[in-house]
Amino acid sequence: MMKTMGLYVHIPFCKRKCLYCDFPSFGNMEDKYEAYVYALEQEIEGRGLVCGNWQVSSVFFGGGTPTVLSKELLERLMTKIKNCFLVAKNAEITIEANPGTMDSQKAEALVKMGFNRLSMGVQAWQNRLLSTLGRIHTIEEFQNNFEIARKAGFENINVDLMFALPTQTFEDWQETLEKITALHLEHISAYSLIIEEGTPFYEAFQKGELLEIDEELDRKMYHYAVTFLAEKGYQQYEISNFAKIGRESRHNQIYWQTEPYLGLGLGAHSYYNGNRFHNTYDLEKYILAHGGIDILEEEKVAVSQNDAMEEFMFLGLRRRDGVSFDQFFERFGMKMTEVYGKVISDFTESGLLAQTDAAIALTRKGIDLSNRVFTAFLLDE
Repeated sequence: MMKTMGLYVHIPFCKRKCLYCDFPSFGNMEDKYEAYVYALEQEIEGRGLVCGNWQVSSVFFGGGTPTVLSKELLERLMTKIKNCFLVAKNAEITIEANPGTMDSQKAEALVKMGFNRLSMGVQAWQNRLLSTLGRIHTIEEFQNNFEIARKAGFENINVDLMFALPTQTFEDWQETLEKITALHLEHISAYSLIIEEGTPFYEAFQKGELLEIDEELDRKMYHYAVTFLAEKGYQQYEISNFAKIGRESRHNQIYWQTEPYLGLGLGAHSYYNGNRFHNTYDLEKYILAHGGIDILEEEKVAVSQNDAMEEFMFLGLRRRDGVSFDQFFERFGMKMTEVYGKVISDFTESGLLAQTDAAIALTRKGIDLSNRVFTAFLLDE
C-alpha cells in the first residue's frame, strides 16, 4: 500500500500585513514575486525527487495571501507540483484567499488549475472591526468575492472568523455568525484572537492603546458559536473548526492526526520520515538557495518515541472524536493506559475528559481548560 502525505505550499506575500499577524509574510513586495516562485519551483523539483513513493492526498496553498500572485504564477506552481509529485485524483487542493485579491478571471483560472477548496479570511462582519485588525477588505468586498467564487465553481468554501477582538461586542459576534451561515458555505474556522509578540497589536496592547476582551466574554462567544453553528448544521470536529457533513478539512486532519506532511516555501514546516524541520525564514536566503534542500532546512530534529506520543495525544485531543485507544496501540505498540493511565483517570474524574471503550475526548469544560490538559500529557525524558 502506497504511503500518503500532505503538501503545504507557503506564499509569504500580502497586499498589506495585518496588525495581529506573526506569520512569515510581507506586504508591498511585488518585485519579489517572480524570483520567489522560481525558487519555489526549484524546491518542488528537489523535494519531488525524494518523494516518488509517496502519494499526496492534500495540497494546501497558504500564506500570506496566495491569491496576490498572478494566475500565471499560480499555474506555474500547480503544474510543477503535478509534474513532480504523485497527487491523488481525489486530492483536496486548497488555496487561501483574502477578499479583494480575486476577480472572476482568477477564480475561474484557479478551478481550472485543480483547486477544489477555497479558504477565505473574513474575520468579522463589521467594517469597523476589519479596520481595527488592519484588514485590506470590507465586508462588501468579501460578499462580492464569495459570489465570484461560487460562480467560478468552488463548491467547498471555508471562512476564517475571529472573536474576542478589541471593541467587539457579543452582538457583533452574533451578527457575524448569522450573516456567515446565511451564505450556506461548507466550513467555518473560528479562533479567539491571540496577541503575539512582535506584532503592531502587541505594541498597542503594551502601550494601553488597545484593550483585550475579558476571558468571560471570550468563553461566552465561543460557547455561543458552538451551539449556534450546530443548530445551523455545522458539526464541530475540532476545537476551532466546524463543517457540514463530509466537508471536514482533510489537510488539517493530517496535522491533528500527526500524519506526514511536507512544507514547501519560506519558513514552511514539515513532519516527514520521522523528522520535524522547517525551511529558512530569511527571504533572500530562500531565493538564493536555488532549491538546495541542505541550505533550506533548519532545526531538523528526529522525533523520539516520547515526542511522538505527546504530539499524538495533545493534537488528537483537539478533535471532538478524541484519541482512539486502538489507533494509539497501532502507532506505538502499547496501550494508552500503560503510558497515560493516571492522567486519563485524574482528568476523567475532574470532568475534563470523557472516556468510552473506544477513545478519550475533551469535555466542554476540558476544551475551556485545554492547555492545562495538554500539558499533562508531556512525558519526562
